[in-house]
Amino acid sequence: MTHVTPQPPLFYDEFLARATADPAVAGLLLKGSRAHDGMTTEHSDHDVYVILADGSPSELAALDGHRSADLDLVVTTVDGLRRLGGWERYALARARVLLDRLDGEIADIVAAKALLSEDEAFHVAAGPLDAYANSLYRSVKNARDGHPLAARLDAADSMGQLLELLFALDRRPRPYNKYLVWELERFPLPGWKTDALLAAVGHIAATGAVGPQQRLFARVEEVARRAGHGPTLDAWGDDLQLMRPREPGSGTAESPSSGR
Repeated sequence: MTHVTPQPPLFYDEFLARATADPAVAGLLLKGSRAHDGMTTEHSDHDVYVILADGSPSELAALDGHRSADLDLVVTTVDGLRRLGGWERYALARARVLLDRLDGEIADIVAAKALLSEDEAFHVAAGPLDAYANSLYRSVKNARDGHPLAARLDAADSMGQLLELLFALDRRPRPYNKYLVWELERFPLPGWKTDALLAAVGHIAATGAVGPQQRLFARVEEVARRAGHGPTLDAWGDDLQLMRPREPGSGTAESPSSGR
């Protein structure tokens, strides 16, 4: 049986000094709560991206995926950083650059993660819009048919899709739920009052109330159609009537309105 010698724990300050001294390291990024002012708690660890220069070997590569109470590591290359996206995109968009040995190239890559291209944003928005409409429709229908738990669950599902949609329409990656309030307080969505939007999302997710869902949808429908997503909505045909407010003109009066 092979005896494995336990490795000493890694701590943030010591690791930072070690990584900075490694000439193969092109950049270091800090993500997570410590990259969001005011979000750090006594339980917060340090989430660090280590970016190696392409083609430059380093012993630090073996630490990719390291996790401890104080330090979590992702080790990648400059090219790998450019390709990272999906769930990681918001983390990268708000990451703090600790080291950039490429004359600003690392910072430029991070800045690019925070902004979707126009074509990308249009295509990203279409899926969540359809999913939002689907969950909204099911919630309203379940409430009508006497299934309150199903109605609340579908309503809660719809709010996640709505946020994906609204951030995509502003060409931004959706923040993780933990940072939603932080993000909107500092970077509001154009055309939406932050307090009213957050209140509507919270109320709908908690209660599945039909009226607030329909009033919010009326506002979303206006915004989505102006952004060119009418065909996605029109594909729902007559089912749109169940999603819309019953009273003509009630869609914008009580929903999160224009402005900040």
